[in-house]
Amino acid sequence: MRLAPYSYDWIDNLGRRSPRTLLDLPEPTVGERYTTAGRREMGRIVSLEPQRQLTGTILGAFMSYLLVPGGHQTTRLLLKVVMNPSRVLAPALSVGDLVMARRQLLNFKELAEQAPRPNTQ
Repeated sequence: MRLAPYSYDWIDNLGRRSPRTLLDLPEPTVGERYTTAGRREMGRIVSLEPQRQLTGTILGAFMSYLLVPGGHQTTRLLLKVVMNPSRVLAPALSVGDLVMARRQLLNFKELAEQAPRPNTQ
């Protein structure tokens, strides 16, 4: 998420493709950028439990990602979005975010299922 939105790039990232391979980044820390969209750093990480949960804030919304262990060596990724929009905008924002979040989570699933790449160094 720190590199790109990973949803529909033509909307969230000005057409620039989100990375499609796992990259070796340092662990995130509270206070650093939450994401990058359209080459602009956006939001901040506000809470973090390594390998358990990450919460970021962007444009007045809080987005929490939680990893929940499942059966048969599986893990479930849950997303909760909290914001206080006006009553007029709430339905449109909810539907729009549902579509964008679904694409983001499907992209994360694809990345998580990639086979580990051998270290070439």
